[in-house]
Amino acid sequence: MVHRITDLDAADRPRERLELQGAEALSMAELLAILLRTGTRGRNAVNLARELLQGVGGVSGLQRTSYGELCRWAGVGPAKAAQIKAAVELGRRISRPQPEDRPFIHSPADAAELVRYEMSGLEQEELRVLLLDTRNRLQQAVVVYRGSLNMSWIRVGEVFRDAVRWNSASVIVLHNHPSGDPTPSPEDVAVTRAMVQAGRLLDIEVLDHLVIGRHEFVFLKSKGLGFDDPR
Repeated sequence: MVHRITDLDAADRPRERLELQGAEALSMAELLAILLRTGTRGRNAVNLARELLQGVGGVSGLQRTSYGELCRWAGVGPAKAAQIKAAVELGRRISRPQPEDRPFIHSPADAAELVRYEMSGLEQEELRVLLLDTRNRLQQAVVVYRGSLNMSWIRVGEVFRDAVRWNSASVIVLHNHPSGDPTPSPEDVAVTRAMVQAGRLLDIEVLDHLVIGRHEFVFLKSKGLGFDDPR
């Protein structure tokens, strides 16, 4: 077994590989190993990174694991934990659209890519609404509910409050399932149906409702869930 990064061939060391091949060529464990820099006795940084990723449930697990919990992980400690949490936060901020960016949302998949990094790692449920103008350009991303969501209690008026204020042409609704399973519940479908009907009255189209899981997401419209009512 290779116990030290320096025991690896130069071409196999994470930092050298990043320099030669680019960051995209590295595995998750190798990227994390660069942040960790060193391992422990009997484990190089790559082995430590693999064990850490397995222990917390992958990259999304790093988002959910607190600084204190990382500090207590053997071989990590305060300095490495701070580096990991800083890197996770940088990724979260990069993935979040900035006001000056205002990307175009050409499909529900674009919406999913916009939020999946952040929302897949949330420990609590959130319901968000993407407000779009007549050109499908993002106006705002609004958090409507946060906490333990009971979809049957959601007030549809709250979903459209900011859309009316911004004079939005359409919206895309998203919420996450912290369990990791994005399968829509009957309540998800019922509230989707209510939102679609309310949007027609307000002349604000609900383009889709997405449920974000740990590694995948579900588009309710493509499954005919809540969007099947005749006009």
